[in-house]
Amino acid sequence: MSLKLADYERQAKQATMAFWGNREKARQKQIEAGNIDQGERAGVTAGKNMDGFIALIVDLVEQNGLGHAELHQTSAVVTLPGYFRPTKKWDLLVINEGRLVAAVELKSQVGPSFGNNFNNRTEEAIGTAHDFWTAYREGSLGNQPKPFLGWLMMVEDEPRSRSPVRDRSPHFPVFPEFQGASYLKRYDLLCERLVKENLYTAAALLASPRSASTTGEFTGLSELTSLKTFVTTLAGHIAAEAARS
Repeated sequence: MSLKLADYERQAKQATMAFWGNREKARQKQIEAGNIDQGERAGVTAGKNMDGFIALIVDLVEQNGLGHAELHQTSAVVTLPGYFRPTKKWDLLVINEGRLVAAVELKSQVGPSFGNNFNNRTEEAIGTAHDFWTAYREGSLGNQPKPFLGWLMMVEDEPRSRSPVRDRSPHFPVFPEFQGASYLKRYDLLCERLVKENLYTAAALLASPRSASTTGEFTGLSELTSLKTFVTTLAGHIAAEAARS
């Protein structure tokens, strides 16, 4: 099976430039309007910062044999049933012949509040996947093959996200791999374990500095959590679905 990867490296650089550029545009727009959000919130309220990565995923789907599939991106049509809650909205759904082929969520975190945000993102990612697979087991999607579940995270690459972090656990020790680990390393471990525990089919971590608004620069921390692994895994899943239909 020959997979097409949609020139993902070039597209990812463009998506990264758009991510930082859109944040700055949103911030400037609020300054001009005299309505400034606290801290980094000014850069995220526009809500379109990760659209370049959605476009990359859409191209992967189309190039690997599902150009005819339903690709849902708007808020009104990206909802799936849950088990512990009624519904959950995703960033992108791929549906083919009534089957859910893929559901993808894209998140980002920009400093300075890495600690609280890391915990929130971790709880969201684990809870979302557990809810989804429990609902799937209970027949929420009907009798169909397991879909691809994807989680992609963009984190600002800066000294605070790469610095060692201390934890307090007065009664029992923290696992060794987390001791002194930076927030980027913690995200890398999170993505790795989300996949190894079968919560997500693929989970990618991208680290990018603010200067990437002009360069598109981003890096990964490990092969398992790299963008390449994410896109090749997704492309393979899409090609398999295309062969089935």
